Amino acid sequence: MKSLTLNLKSDEGREILYKLVAEADVFGQNFRPGAAEKNGFGYDTLKAVNPALVYASISGYGRLGPHAHLPGTDAVGQALGGITEAYAGPGESMRTGVVSVADESCAMLTFGGVLAALHCARTTGVGQKVETSLVGATVRLMGWTLTTTMWRDANPITGARINGTRERPGIAASFDDVNGKPLVFQLESRHWKPAMEALGFWAMLESRGAADLGLALISEEKRDLILSTLAELFAADTRERWLEALRGADIVSAPINTLLESSNDLDVVANGYVTEVEYAGVGPLKVHGTPWQFSETPVAIGRAPKLGDHNAEILGRLGYGEAQIAELAERNVI
Repeated sequence: MKSLTLNLKSDEGREILYKLVAEADVFGQNFRPGAAEKNGFGYDTLKAVNPALVYASISGYGRLGPHAHLPGTDAVGQALGGITEAYAGPGESMRTGVVSVADESCAMLTFGGVLAALHCARTTGVGQKVETSLVGATVRLMGWTLTTTMWRDANPITGARINGTRERPGIAASFDDVNGKPLVFQLESRHWKPAMEALGFWAMLESRGAADLGLALISEEKRDLILSTLAELFAADTRERWLEALRGADIVSAPINTLLESSNDLDVVANGYVTEVEYAGVGPLKVHGTPWQFSETPVAIGRAPKLGDHNAEILGRLGYGEAQIAELAERNVI
């Protein structure tokens, strides 16, 4: 990764950009629709420079629609994409979360789109524009939950996910232990009774008429009874004990980590999902590692450069001399 700073409102800055685009595979920008065109680096302009260019354009709302012209941020993507409902518990107001879900998901979807377009460009010699948005990415992230919401024309029930059919129900739910530490488990219908027996919950569920999980899909009263009984039972002992029992019965389950706990989780660390990078003048700092494990080309984690770290190197490669580079810096072109 290398960093070059350019003032794209200047003729010289745009000239440098065009020289880079002429030999580039991919160009990306995330200005609101119309801004890139206004400032001389819209798709049609850069396509004329390099017909094989893959041009990634990220906006807030998308290119079309009544709000396409408005600026967008991660908070807007979360607010309009429906994910705020996933953050809210029963009876709670919807709020955007602290994690940049729209930004991160949009980046990953853009990455996938760019790879597809790049493959096409290398096969055919023809580039194209790839458009994504923060709102669109969050909507896509809602996946099956949004699909079933549209089919039923009703919002999902928050707090726990009980789905399937009356005869074959499944559940994914979170509960607090005796110390207030949360855990989650997920299972399908055939594992419901074995899991509850492994936990020692089955007798209590039967005595309260809450042992039939399928009733939760046809009766809100039964659903509330099942979940409240489970909450009471899990609150009687420690998370460690419950996880040992669930995992011993081969039930999918895990502690629910805070962000800080996640960064120290044994599996997270072992797989390199977080790592340490040495920063000059600061020392080692924990950063994201890589979610990919390549068998032949291991990933090397580095640090992002400072703005303009490679101005001289890149401009020199384009044929600019030291005096020219100094002049460009003096006039705030770079």
